[in-house]
Amino acid sequence: MTNKKYCAPQGLPDYMVIGGQRIKASNAVIETFDPATGNKIGEVPAGTEADVEQAVVSAKTALRGSWRNTTPVERGRLLARVASRLRRDAERFAIVETLDSGKPLAEARGDVETAAYYFEYYAGIADKLQGDSIPLGQNFISFTLHEPVGVTSHIIPWNFPLVTAARGVAPALAAGNTAVVKPASQTPLTAIMLAELMEEEGLPQGVCNVVTGSGRKLGASLTSLPDIAHVTFTGSVATGQEVMRHAADAIASVTLELGGKSPVVVLADADLDAAVTGILKAIYMNAGQVCSAGSRLVIERSAHAALIERLVPAAEALSVGHGLDNPQLGPLISSSQCDIVARYVDSAKSRGVEILTGGMTLHPTGLASSCFYAPTILDNLPDDDITVQEEIFGPVLAVQIVESAEEAIAASNCTRFGLCAGIYTKDISKAMRFARDVEAGQVFINQYFAGGVATPFGGVKHSGFGREKGLAALASYYQIKCVTARI
Repeated sequence: MTNKKYCAPQGLPDYMVIGGQRIKASNAVIETFDPATGNKIGEVPAGTEADVEQAVVSAKTALRGSWRNTTPVERGRLLARVASRLRRDAERFAIVETLDSGKPLAEARGDVETAAYYFEYYAGIADKLQGDSIPLGQNFISFTLHEPVGVTSHIIPWNFPLVTAARGVAPALAAGNTAVVKPASQTPLTAIMLAELMEEEGLPQGVCNVVTGSGRKLGASLTSLPDIAHVTFTGSVATGQEVMRHAADAIASVTLELGGKSPVVVLADADLDAAVTGILKAIYMNAGQVCSAGSRLVIERSAHAALIERLVPAAEALSVGHGLDNPQLGPLISSSQCDIVARYVDSAKSRGVEILTGGMTLHPTGLASSCFYAPTILDNLPDDDITVQEEIFGPVLAVQIVESAEEAIAASNCTRFGLCAGIYTKDISKAMRFARDVEAGQVFINQYFAGGVATPFGGVKHSGFGREKGLAALASYYQIKCVTARI
C-alpha cells in the first residue's frame, strides 16, 4: 500500500509544451517513478522527431515575432518575475523534484532557489549586453553589436533537472534567443512546470518549448536540425561526442558539460575537521550523482590515518531514506544505476581493494526500492585502478595516498577528466601552485562546491568545453556583428 506521505501532488503535467500549446500523448507515454518507492508518479508523452521539428519551428517563429521586438529591459523584467514566481512556488517545485529524482528535500529546495537566482542574475544583465567602439581613425566609425544566435537546444540531465534547465534557458533568453528543452526521461516534470510558469509570467508563446521523450530517439533532431544555432548538453562523454557529430550537420555551436572524476586533495597541514565536512558534501550530495562530485580523495600519507579516523564514522552516520523525509542521503535514480555502482565496488572487492565502509545496497525501513546504496570508501588505490579512472556516479569515494604536494598534483591529473578540483591546506603558496598546475575548470580552496550562479563552470579534457554560469555563459548565446562606416 502506498504511503500517502509520499504521494505526488495533484495536477502534475502529462503533456509537452510546444508553441504555447499543451500537447498530450498521441500514442506512447513515458512513465516517471519515485526512485525511493518505485511508485509511478506521472507520465508524459513519448515525443517524436516530428514534435522536435514542430518545437523548433515554434521557436524560430517566436524568434522572428514579438520576442524580437521585446526590448532588453523588458526581457530582464520578465526574467525577474520568473525568479520571484519560482520562489513563491518553491515548495511545490521542490516536492516534485524530490519525488522525480529521489534527492533529499533540503537539496531540492536549494535547487529551486538556485534556479530562481539564475533568472534573477541574468535578468540584471539583459539590458547591459552592449558592444564596443573600435578606434580606426577619424575617417571611420566602427562598432559591434551583440545579437542572439537564434534557436537554442538544451538537453537536460536527470540529476539536476530544474537547475540545469534554468542554467541554460535563463542566459539564452536574456540574450534574446528562443529555446527547445528536452528533459531526461527519468525526470521530466519540473522542466515542463518551469515552461508553464514562464508563460504565465508573460513569456511569449513559442519562446521556450519543452519536448519529452527518449534521448536516443530525439537526440539527432535536437542537435542537427538546420534551424538550431546552439546546443547545450550535459551528460556522458560518449553522448557528448554524438552531440558534437550531429551538431556539425547544422554548423551549430556546442557547450558540453560532460563527466568528471574530481579530486579533493588533503595535505598534511590541513584542518582535518573542515576537510571531512567538505569531503562528505563533495561525494555524498545527491548520492554522488553529480558530475562535479569530489569522487577522489588524494591524501598526503602523514595525514591519512587521522583523516580516515574522522571520515569513516562520519560517512557511516549519514541518514538514508526517502527524500521527503529529508535524509542526508537519498536513493540513486534507478535500480539499474544502483547495479552499475555495485558492479564497480564488487569488482574492487575482487581485486582485494580495502573497503573502509559501505560496499552494499541498503533497504531503509518501509521502502521496498532497490535504489539505495551505502556511502562507500575504497582505500589506497593506485592511479590506474578503474575506480580512480572512471566516473561511477554514485556514493563511492576512491582514496589515493601520496607522499607530497607535488605528487598530489600528479595524482589529481591522472585521469582523462578535468571538471573540478579541491584542496585543503593552510599553505597558500601550495594552494596557489595546485590551482596553477591542476587540470580542471574550477578549483576550490579549503571548501568544495564553492561559488555559485555567478562563477563560470565547465571542464577541460574529456569533461567538455564551454562555460555555463556567470557572465562567461553568455558568450554561447550571442554573436558579434561588426559595423564599420567611412565618414
